[in-house]
Amino acid sequence: MKFSEQWLREWVSPALATQALADQVTMAGLEVDAIEPVAAEFTDVVVAEVVAREQHPDADKLNVCQVEDGSGERVQVVCGAPNVDVGQKVPFARVGAVLPGDFKIKKAKLRGVESRGMICASSELGLEEDASPGILVLPADAPVGEGVRDYLGLDDHTIEVDLTPNRGDCLSVKGMAREVGVLNRLPVEGPAIAPVAASHDETFPVRVEDADGCPRYLGRVIKGVDVTAETPLWMVERLRRSGIRAIDPVVDVTNYVMLELGQPLHAFDRANLNEAVVVRRAREGERLVLLDGQEITLGASTLVIADERGPLAIAGVMGGEHSGVGAETRDIFLESAHFSPLAVAGQARSYGLHTDASHRFERGVDPALAHEAAERATALLLEIVGGEPGPLVEVADAERLPGDREVLLRRERLDQALDKVLDGEEVGEILERLGLAVESVEAGWQARMPSWRFDLAIEEDLIEEVARIHGYNRLPVRRPQARLGLEPDVEARTPLSRLRNQMVARGYFEAVTYSFVAPELQSTLLPEAVSPTLANPISSDLSVMRASLFPGLVRALQHNLNRQQTRVRLFETGLVFRGELDGLHQVPMLGALVCGARDPEGWNGGKDKVDFFDLKGDLETLLAMGGEPEAWRFEPAEHPALHPGQCARVLYRGEEAGWIGTLHPAVRAELGLKVDAVMFEVRLEALTQGQVPAFAPLSRYPEVRRDLAFLVDAERPVQALLDTVHAQAGEWLVDVRLFDVYQGKGVAEGHKSVALGLTWQHPSRTLNDEEINHLVDAIVEESRLHLGAELRA
Repeated sequence: MKFSEQWLREWVSPALATQALADQVTMAGLEVDAIEPVAAEFTDVVVAEVVAREQHPDADKLNVCQVEDGSGERVQVVCGAPNVDVGQKVPFARVGAVLPGDFKIKKAKLRGVESRGMICASSELGLEEDASPGILVLPADAPVGEGVRDYLGLDDHTIEVDLTPNRGDCLSVKGMAREVGVLNRLPVEGPAIAPVAASHDETFPVRVEDADGCPRYLGRVIKGVDVTAETPLWMVERLRRSGIRAIDPVVDVTNYVMLELGQPLHAFDRANLNEAVVVRRAREGERLVLLDGQEITLGASTLVIADERGPLAIAGVMGGEHSGVGAETRDIFLESAHFSPLAVAGQARSYGLHTDASHRFERGVDPALAHEAAERATALLLEIVGGEPGPLVEVADAERLPGDREVLLRRERLDQALDKVLDGEEVGEILERLGLAVESVEAGWQARMPSWRFDLAIEEDLIEEVARIHGYNRLPVRRPQARLGLEPDVEARTPLSRLRNQMVARGYFEAVTYSFVAPELQSTLLPEAVSPTLANPISSDLSVMRASLFPGLVRALQHNLNRQQTRVRLFETGLVFRGELDGLHQVPMLGALVCGARDPEGWNGGKDKVDFFDLKGDLETLLAMGGEPEAWRFEPAEHPALHPGQCARVLYRGEEAGWIGTLHPAVRAELGLKVDAVMFEVRLEALTQGQVPAFAPLSRYPEVRRDLAFLVDAERPVQALLDTVHAQAGEWLVDVRLFDVYQGKGVAEGHKSVALGLTWQHPSRTLNDEEINHLVDAIVEESRLHLGAELRA
């Protein structure tokens, strides 16, 4: 928010220097980012009147002018501006004046004609950055001989305040004046705003179909306006000092009132409106050409101002080109509406826009301000462009407008939070100065919020207000005291730091991505995922909460591949969000993605690409850190983002804990990836669980080993065979090793040979062959009956 210090002091003027005022505002929580002079330094430039003008005898583009500068005699000056004319009041730099850039004015001869001074343009006085097309013409009542700095009030500063999103009530001179008045215990006096009497009965029908998005809409027809009139210099200057360029008098008035009061307004060309103004949601596929010339396709969630032919404007964001005020406009329809922040939030960014109006409506505008702003704008328009105002038409839904809010501020809670006991009268006075209606009660103060402070909703909000107005620097400074005990270290849990260190040791880099992703990317990887959509996203491609770590990792992969990084090994830990907002589940996960060569580039490294089993091996090192690798299993399954033949569900103690697999070829093609990528994600809760290590006594007796080679169906998972072995091998089985898998000559087509090494050892005696043979027979028989496995000859 930028504003002129002089403009602010017309509302309230504390006895403080500029820097002191900025410091006071900053300490109250409204941080001042910059203080800049509104014009560069110059001297001896006065208001002068052009009393004569003749064509230069030797130059077609030069004029020889005579000016009265208040010195009592006429001064001759040669001027090349195309707009100079007799009778104009202009800024005149006398001989000896110094203009911005240390440019000194001297007597000179231009094409043989003497010139004593210079008639100045805005850019030559430092009022515009770009070169002005002509001289600056001052109002006809400007007093000749008065210094231009004094006349234009250029000994002024532009103050820029960085407001937090909850302080939308300060996005105006009126709002800032309220704050300064509260801080200095001064009354705030703005311009008197009275209802404008209607001079005709013509109205334009208004129909609100979405009262949730627009609970209040006001409109007024003003006939016979002169849009060719010039915006007064004082208004142009105030707009400039607030960072807004003057365009035409109608637009300038709506911008001025927005800066002054905080209510965005819009003016339509009455001749381009058809039958009625309708406030509704856009219909899918409707198009609109905006005032900046950009043509957009509207989404169904966009709140629009339309007529019976189609959209006229994006509500609270920007008007359309077709219905805007132009040079041919004679009648206008002035709009002043209250739009719900939720209806406007994110709409501007979804179309790549950011306007002053959307900035305010997204943060909240005083719902009671629309009437006042409409009357103020009408009065200014009549003063500048003339016209005949009609009655102010209002369509409002009182039930959907923000209602009264009352909050109890308890004395006990206030004293505890501030660590200081404030005088009760001071607390009540602070709340009343802030505009709250306060009633003293036994517990403290019952306060009703003013309509412009929509950020005050709970007791803590009032405590903050009392603290900042009383002065943060006046609160006691004490170090917090607490008895800090050691937190128990659960030995059975694996710290997240160890998991991270293990991934780094395996050659991975940790990625940190946003918790929100592009909806298109998430639907491509997880078409059935349900997660919250942000009402006010950073941008349109970061508008949904992630339901998995996969979208962020894939986006990071794309980022790296686009920068010629062909070997990518990334992991990430973070929350994923599943379900609607009311029943949202936030699940901590650990995910990883690999792509490219198995080994780093080097003379001794191979050129093989990573595959499913490389990543599975890395994951298994994490699973083993819990001390119970047997609690984990992998089973074939299907996942929409993963290759059907290279995908597995990860189970922990029989329950789903994650997924691992190669990126689905169709998904890879849709994302434009030309290389394979393998990825996994597992619940952190399962990864960090485990068991306390315990010593197992070593047996003094010999081991007995049997090697068995089974012929099984090629599609049969080896895990099924291992489960059978464990179930039948008895309690003395100490090790099972898969040491060979073979397909080829000697093995029937559609089958594979799986060789297992089984080791038994008894803790207190030597096992005999009869016992081992009995166990081996049980394994072979069970494998044959349930798995169709046969011993290989």
